[in-house]
Amino acid sequence: MIYALPYKTKQFFFVLIKLSIVVGAFYFIYQKLATNNHLSFSEFIQLLSKNNTFSVKNIIFLLIFSFFNWFFEILKWKTLVSYVMPIQFKNAIQQSLGSLTASLFTPNRIGEYGAKAIYFTSNLRKRILLVNLMSNLLQMSITLLLGIIGFYYYISKYNPDINYFRISKFIVLVVIAVILFSFGITSDKFKIKGFSIDKIKHFVFRYPKTKLLAGFLLSLLRYLIFSFQFYVLLQIFHVELNYIGAMTIITSMYLLASIVPTIFIFDVVIKGSVAVYLFSLAGINEIVILAIITLMWILNFVLPSIIGSYYVLRFKLPKTKSEQ
Repeated sequence: MIYALPYKTKQFFFVLIKLSIVVGAFYFIYQKLATNNHLSFSEFIQLLSKNNTFSVKNIIFLLIFSFFNWFFEILKWKTLVSYVMPIQFKNAIQQSLGSLTASLFTPNRIGEYGAKAIYFTSNLRKRILLVNLMSNLLQMSITLLLGIIGFYYYISKYNPDINYFRISKFIVLVVIAVILFSFGITSDKFKIKGFSIDKIKHFVFRYPKTKLLAGFLLSLLRYLIFSFQFYVLLQIFHVELNYIGAMTIITSMYLLASIVPTIFIFDVVIKGSVAVYLFSLAGINEIVILAIITLMWILNFVLPSIIGSYYVLRFKLPKTKSEQ
């Protein structure tokens, strides 16, 4: 015989889960900053102080970039999800920042899908998962499009020693995966984790193209903002690169970091390794690049996730019609 847990017991475990998520996120942030083998925290702070990064002008300027980065991400989510269920901007803030905190230490931020879906009633969650996937694919398409252009010019200028055989093998694997997926789409009985391909096609084809275009443009705005923020940090650290030269490396860095299969826990390390290699051919100091990567992570992930922890702690499961 199965006994239902008392209401107070359920509430206790629910609060415990929320606290565990927040504590886990803060511990993860602490570990990344305190146990970085490539750049000690004291060395990081010393480098920031040396380059006057902590000046009021620089702090405000950098925070404005981070604000608009997340403003457009939240606006994009509000725009895309409105096809399933219209939400207010404040709800989009809660869902975007709360899901960031909950997914900070999950592989490839996969936890974001479940975290956003849980804000909605069970009958909407599969469609919310698809909307979130479309949102991420739109951002990835910008990264790939601008990254390929930037990487082409990077190769032309610096002629890096890259294993093109491995890259070609990776592309072949992607092509094979696309072919197999396309073959699966032709069968209406084919399913992915309970998702009928027929229903996925129906949802995607009926999705308003104006919303997709808006999502694409908002993804482009986000990319331009955080890539320019990286360039501003290069200037603050007195790196002698013009805008075009810097953007060539920055777009290449985001491209390579995005296609490397990685766990988000090590994302800042992967980006740091890729960035160090790419900028080294331009004669840029390794420590400076690692400091900028760390600072970008703090500005665009740590600070928003700290705000998101507030929303995680205040989160309540959505009520069904029978409970309203």
